[in-house]
Amino acid sequence: MSGFASRVDDTRPFLAMEVMERAYALEQAGARVLHLEVGEPDFPPPPAAVEACARALREGETRYTDSRGLAELREAIARDCLRRFGARVDPERVLVTSGTSPAMLLVFQLLVEPGGEVVIGTPHYPCYPNFVRVCGGTPVFVPTDPAEDYALDPDAMRRALTPRTRAIVVSSPANPTGAIQSAETLRALAALGPPLVSDEIYDGLVYDGARVSSALEQGADAYVLDGFSKRYAMTGFRLGWLVAPPRAVRPLRTLQQNLFISANRFVQHAGIAALEHGEATVASMRAAYARRRDLLLEGLLGLGFRVPRVPRGAFYLFADAREFGADSKRLAFELLERAHVGCAPGIDFGEAGEGWLRFCYAASEATIREAVLRLEKALPSLR
Repeated sequence: MSGFASRVDDTRPFLAMEVMERAYALEQAGARVLHLEVGEPDFPPPPAAVEACARALREGETRYTDSRGLAELREAIARDCLRRFGARVDPERVLVTSGTSPAMLLVFQLLVEPGGEVVIGTPHYPCYPNFVRVCGGTPVFVPTDPAEDYALDPDAMRRALTPRTRAIVVSSPANPTGAIQSAETLRALAALGPPLVSDEIYDGLVYDGARVSSALEQGADAYVLDGFSKRYAMTGFRLGWLVAPPRAVRPLRTLQQNLFISANRFVQHAGIAALEHGEATVASMRAAYARRRDLLLEGLLGLGFRVPRVPRGAFYLFADAREFGADSKRLAFELLERAHVGCAPGIDFGEAGEGWLRFCYAASEATIREAVLRLEKALPSLR
């Protein structure tokens, strides 16, 4: 017994962050680590967003806002939903948050009761089940198959439902697989009954002519999570949003008032500028990531990794590393110590990911090339 609440004991470490934190310690000791472990774009944010943030600080925009966020930002988000998806969203349904993770916490606090279940396709983003557990619920995992492009199977999801099911989580494009769920799949999942919690943070970062469908397009009882971290390279700004069904807005607002008060005012001005002027940054990143994906894919295949499905979205390659060891956590830390290359253990993404590693290709081409060379030297001793 730790003496802490059981929900804390049930919360698993975020292993990609653990790798990054160990990498920082190595760097403090003088090592030069190549970071492919976390989803951190190496691009600068849109210049207009930086200037808007600085201007807001200079002009004293440092006080609280409405708990839901600045009206101008919520209106800009509604216009963005219309532009990207053709979905008309009332700005009153938009709640601005200090990153997408707080939006997720608000939704699960709203939906999950003690003993409630949340159905999650796997491999999955590591924090999904931890949010569910912290809120007193139980995650229920439904495996996806790389041979099927990691598509969520509505029939398998239906079989996972019980009277205790509170929500179905959808991630498209997905972390760690880069999979994109079709409009037909979203429509079938929405018809199952429980509300969809749709994480759409990687929309815009898609390749090979792919298009992301939003849960907003289905007219579903959906909670759509999004933000600025990935699409606009604004991870440190900690700014996200949630589009909620009308009936959920009042209780979510109450939770926001109590748990977070509001997102930072000056950062919200950066969000407005990113939505209005950031498309050139997104287009530039998307083109660069497509090249980097192909470069890293070629390198990993040449080293003996298996990548059964080339991702169409996000900026990760999920690679079968069992040629080098079945314990992905041990392998990731071995590669960090021996090669000074950071990557995320597959077990971080659920039991379905054990024996795999996730590599982020948001790093520069020079970094990717050097990482492949370092891995080439370190891997033979592990095979």
